Amino acid sequence: MSHHFTPVTSGARLSDQVGEQLAAEIRQGRLLPGDKLPTEARLVEQFAVSRTVVREAVSRLKSLGLVESRQGSGVFVSQQQPFAPLNFEARHAASKDAVVQMVEVRRALEAEVAALAAQRRSESDLHAIRQAAKALDTAVKEGGNGVAEDVKFHRAIADAACNPFLIQTLEYLGQFLHGATQVTRANEARRVDFAAEVQTEHQAILQAVEAGNPSAARQAAAAHMGNAIVRIQQADPTFWQQEGERLAQPLIKGLRK
Repeated sequence: MSHHFTPVTSGARLSDQVGEQLAAEIRQGRLLPGDKLPTEARLVEQFAVSRTVVREAVSRLKSLGLVESRQGSGVFVSQQQPFAPLNFEARHAASKDAVVQMVEVRRALEAEVAALAAQRRSESDLHAIRQAAKALDTAVKEGGNGVAEDVKFHRAIADAACNPFLIQTLEYLGQFLHGATQVTRANEARRVDFAAEVQTEHQAILQAVEAGNPSAARQAAAAHMGNAIVRIQQADPTFWQQEGERLAQPLIKGLRK
């Protein structure tokens, strides 16, 4: 059975567009669990993109659990399909709601992650968390948006929690979290007071984890996410008109499937 993919164009990241089309084939049952994906060369030809783009798209699908590599024989649709993403309604206001809802999910998880990290962290975990916090401060001072560094900071804390299921859940949500973090950070970067709050909140989580105090860590992480929600609610309306909508699009797309 041949699959007809349409070449992708500029706009959203090429690898995301390729991933979207492949994921749709799987979701709509045109590629079934156990089916082999077309070869890399074939995908390159059909999507009219480079091998790098195809590889990025496929590795994204792997991290979402949609496909898996088999040594020497190619990439196959996973037998166990991951649970479907939650459905949010996509309307103008929904972009703000979707980001808030996503942060609510994170609040529950990150609070637990921080508490476990406080109980289980090793010296090397603490070192990684401190480095990540420092890298974020540096990025911000140099005028960067700090999205990648923010994600890394939270990931370092998750690693310290030593629970692969929690990490996998956060990774699964990662596809939406990245978008949500872009929105929250773009909003925070516009306001010096917001940026300072974020830094203070991160420090509070770090200190509680360092002190090995699970309840303080849980509280600090939950407060950080709760405040992120407040900051989104306080974003001025022009932020949503100019950037919020655009940044929240991948979030809404991911949730409409």
